[in-house]
Amino acid sequence: MLVFKDLEKLKKHLNSKSFKIGLVPTMGGLHQGHLSLIKKACLDNEKVVVSIYINPTQFNDEDDLKNYPFDLEKDKTFLSSLSKNVVIYNPDNDEMYPSGIKRNSYNFGSISHHMEGKFRPGHFDGVATVIEKLIKDIKPHNAYFGEKDYQQIQIIKALNKSLKLGVKIISCSTEREKDGLAISTRNKFLNPRQRSAAQKIYFALTELKNAKKKFLDMKRFFINTVEHSKDLKVEYFCIASIDDLIPVEKFEKFQKYRIFVAVCAGNIRLIDNEEIKIFN
Repeated sequence: MLVFKDLEKLKKHLNSKSFKIGLVPTMGGLHQGHLSLIKKACLDNEKVVVSIYINPTQFNDEDDLKNYPFDLEKDKTFLSSLSKNVVIYNPDNDEMYPSGIKRNSYNFGSISHHMEGKFRPGHFDGVATVIEKLIKDIKPHNAYFGEKDYQQIQIIKALNKSLKLGVKIISCSTEREKDGLAISTRNKFLNPRQRSAAQKIYFALTELKNAKKKFLDMKRFFINTVEHSKDLKVEYFCIASIDDLIPVEKFEKFQKYRIFVAVCAGNIRLIDNEEIKIFN
């Protein structure tokens, strides 16, 4: 598995005039969710770049940044069975922030104001700063993201459109554990009791996806189901239109909505979302 830290060497290897390139941005700690994105990218492209960079400007908690897992050798081994056309790009901070570590400021409108945008101020500006640079530097034809971070995908699509970056943004379904918990690098930090309780998140989402309950009953059901375990605390429960990601408190005909949730297990945040069907 080839690993590039120098952008110019990576660009020379890619020879973008001759190959269709796919990009899968990650912060390492690779798991089956990442693998599904990479496999999809391998089907669509002749060369695939898996970027591994722990971006400091998208963290709100310094301890979370310090504790975020990084094991490049383990990630290389995890990807070793894939096509030789997959390479890793592992830049350092000087490569990504040559003028100093500072996130750009963007205006994404309503899609950035709620859910993660509300509870993690500045987070999406940090994400967009790195995604913009990766796309401009690597010039991929396609970039792949998982729907567990649905709001992030909408941010990146807006970034791509507003800056005319010219990449096709491809969203892929959330990969889940056997009990439904959305696969995440942070899952490994859950203790056995938290991990057992966490399966209730997807159970509750599944029960609500057909939207047969009134809005307030849906919120109450989710909170009561998840917080039945004292190991979990619901940070937010929102139902939002998929067009503008503005939370709603009633449903309109012919509109599409998603439930967005964040649940804390101690200091570990677990996020998830699910599309819901409106029967009216």
